[in-house]
Formats: sequence, C-alpha cells, structure tokens
Amino acid sequence: MGLTAAVSAPVTPFLICIFACGAFAQTTNVRPREILDRAAADFEQGRIEQAVAGFDKVAKLVPSAAPQLWQRGIALYYAGRFNDCRAQFESHRTVNPDDVENAAWHFLCVARGESITKAGLALLPVGPDSRVPMREIYQMFRGKYTPEQVMRAAGDGVDAQFYAYLYTGLYWEALGDAARAERQITEAADDRFSSAGYMHAVARVHRDLLNRAKPGTR
Repeated sequence: MGLTAAVSAPVTPFLICIFACGAFAQTTNVRPREILDRAAADFEQGRIEQAVAGFDKVAKLVPSAAPQLWQRGIALYYAGRFNDCRAQFESHRTVNPDDVENAAWHFLCVARGESITKAGLALLPVGPDSRVPMREIYQMFRGKYTPEQVMRAAGDGVDAQFYAYLYTGLYWEALGDAARAERQITEAADDRFSSAGYMHAVARVHRDLLNRAKPGTR
C-alpha cells in the first residue's frame, strides 16, 4: 500500500505515518504532505538522493512529525547515511514501539555503519507485533532463529512470504552473504507480492541497485 492509497488498505504498524502525516495539512497548507508524497514517489523510482532530500525537508518543516518518518529511515539506509538512519528508527520507536520492522531496519543501519556485533547488542526491543512471521523475523535478528526457520514460519500466506523473503534477504546481506541476499531480495521484488505496496517498492529498489552494481552493468 503506497502513501496515497492507504484508505482502503489494512493498517499495519510500519505504515502509521501514512495517516499521522495527514496532520501536516492542518498546520502547513498541505505543502509538507506534497513534499512527502513526492519523496516517496522518488524513492519508488530509485531516485534515492532526491527522496532523501524530500524526506529531510519534511522533517525540517514539521519537526514534531519527524519521528513518524520511517520512510526517511529506509531512504537514508540506501543513501549510506547510516548514523542518521539509526537515529531515525530510534526516534520512530517513540511513536511505534511494537513494530518489528523498525527494529530490523535499525539493526541494518547499525550493522552497516558499525558492525554486525554492535547491531545485535543495540537491537531495539519490540512489543506484540502479531503479523506473521514478524515474531520469527525478530528472533532471527536476535540470532536465535535461522532464515530457514523464518521462511518455514511464513507458510503459504502471500504477505507472510513477502516479509520473510525481504527480511531474510536483508539479514543475509548484513551477514555478508551476497548470493543468498540477492536470491531472497529478488524473490521479494517479484510482482506476485505487489500487494505489499511501499515495502514491495523497497524490495524492487534494492533488487535494481544490486543489478546495477554487477560488473558490466550501468
């Protein structure tokens, strides 16, 4: 579900900003929301620098809403601004403390910015995220479950399979296993998971970045 199509979609913890950011229009004549939508569209098209610039502008214009901007945290990750990425997800936890995805991205930011060991030590606590297989995904980032166990826990559910592929791929990448990471991310980016909306766009952007990084590819 994208930032402009949330009304008919189910509410999940990591999409809380979609609704909260509607408050921008009440105090700032809509412009920050327009910037937010444009930044999200830039990210979905792989324009990382433009997306980050837009999200940063929203955070500056409406500081009270900045903790909601988990989309900014993801864009910062792909921009290589890992300290800012970490800070964004720490801030987001203050408004969305239960969400496993927030803890996962925080782990990824710390792993890339510092080390996998420090990422494990800094793993954020979470609450009762009931989505399948979020409990297993969290245990994977704790080092208690394997990616294979996460995939089995996902079962046959389309949404569950998507999140299992995405986060096991990201986890393998953090561990330095590029081949397994690419395989899982490529699966997550498949069109059969398009119902995952913005997070499916994240998978597609990641896949495209991996493809462009291959030798002989522009």
